[in-house]
Amino acid sequence: MPIHPTAIVSPKAQLDSSVEVGPHVVIDEHVTIGAGTKVWANAYITGHTTIGRDNQIHIGAVIGHEPQDVGFDRNRRSSVTIGDRNVIREYVTIHRGTAEESKTVIGDDNLLMVSAHVAHNCELGNRVILANAALLGGYVHVGDRAFISGGAVVHQFIHIGRLAMISGNSRVSMDVPPFVMLAERNEIHGLNLVGLKRAQITGDALTELKRAYRLIYRSGRNTTEALKDAGVFTAAEAREFVDFIRDSPNGVCSTAQRNSST
Repeated sequence: MPIHPTAIVSPKAQLDSSVEVGPHVVIDEHVTIGAGTKVWANAYITGHTTIGRDNQIHIGAVIGHEPQDVGFDRNRRSSVTIGDRNVIREYVTIHRGTAEESKTVIGDDNLLMVSAHVAHNCELGNRVILANAALLGGYVHVGDRAFISGGAVVHQFIHIGRLAMISGNSRVSMDVPPFVMLAERNEIHGLNLVGLKRAQITGDALTELKRAYRLIYRSGRNTTEALKDAGVFTAAEAREFVDFIRDSPNGVCSTAQRNSST
């Protein structure tokens, strides 16, 4: 097992024999790390943390430390679960759950750039990107392939839909539907057409999604009234968009009135 001699790894930690551990890393006793994962210098992995295969955990990252919650009790058992092939860059912080037996969950193939923060009880899907210094409050849910740009801040309990694009330095305090672009404070600026194309959502599916977007955001009707006519959509993406808005626990962001594009 390639563990640097200056690293401190608890003998009770469960590391696959192929895991690489760099200088001055600290890994505590309740940590499990899967095959092919590399942990770079000065990272700290603690708590009841399970990390899958082929992850890269870069310099100074902190995973599984106590949540920033004034009500947290150190006697509670909570955890972090991280999937496979994630890249966790320098000084990223991922905190464990705050309630008893709760967890923070990171899926597969995500990229968390320098100084991003994932607070307690967040759930990230797959292929999510958090750019430099993006900050997620507690209990935030982020759908697959969402992109949260540098300096964006997301309030606790917010849901961000699949393939949503959050602009740099945005402030998010309401739910963000899938497939949209958001900027400034809770302002929807149309569909994420580049992301949709990259995800190969084209043709009839894209046409129907545009119709659903116009119904919700460009018809001049309030959301409740617009949703009454949303049952006509059959494409999976249009249904996902409508269902997210209908089921949103926090209310969804509104459109930027000065922008009339789709």
